[in-house]
Amino acid sequence: MSTPDSFNPVPAGTHPAYASPEYKSTILRSPAQPLVRLPHTLTEVTGPQPGADVLGPTVADFTKYNGGEAVGERIIVTGRVLDDYGRPVPHTVLEIWQANAAGRYHHPVDQHAAPLDPHFLGSGRVTTDADGTYRFQSIKPGAYPWKNHHNAWRPNHIHFSLFGPGMATRLITQMYFPGDPLLALDPIYNSIPDAAARQRLVSHFDIEVTQPEYALGYRFDIVLRGRHATPMEN
Repeated sequence: MSTPDSFNPVPAGTHPAYASPEYKSTILRSPAQPLVRLPHTLTEVTGPQPGADVLGPTVADFTKYNGGEAVGERIIVTGRVLDDYGRPVPHTVLEIWQANAAGRYHHPVDQHAAPLDPHFLGSGRVTTDADGTYRFQSIKPGAYPWKNHHNAWRPNHIHFSLFGPGMATRLITQMYFPGDPLLALDPIYNSIPDAAARQRLVSHFDIEVTQPEYALGYRFDIVLRGRHATPMEN
């Protein structure tokens, strides 16, 4: 693991605003008082990095669960986790969760009138290798309504939670798919002011990752901090 000696600041406009009126729930949960900036502490820079041995075993194939195969378009997602300076972050844990092909989460709170798939749990955990590379296979998630505004639908997306090498690199984000027509209409995606930063949330189709006659492949690199940081939602 690379141990950073500092963390570069995240440039303004590259992460969602705390209050984004088009994304209605931010109105109530955003800070009501001006923020106070505090310097990084030693604990933030060198804080513990939970490993797979603490969080549980790796689950890199989401397409099989409960004795059967999930319904939907099989996909393979891979990429690298990088630090501020483009160096790989090895042995870091990524927790992943998503809706099924019909756009419904395997969670009691999700009451969307779409079918649950008994063979798709929609979550897993992988670890980067020595080169900072992760890989898992899943089912392409479906779009779903979310009542933010009239006729509101979330684009196809996958959630990621990463434990970087320090507390300041803890990151929760979303990966989108290229060419999704709902991106232009999505208040969450568009709450990021900078267009280039928004684009860093969109994966790339990669024929080299695609497995013939089995699954389409996508690449999604994640930068934990700095000028090219992947926008986060935490």
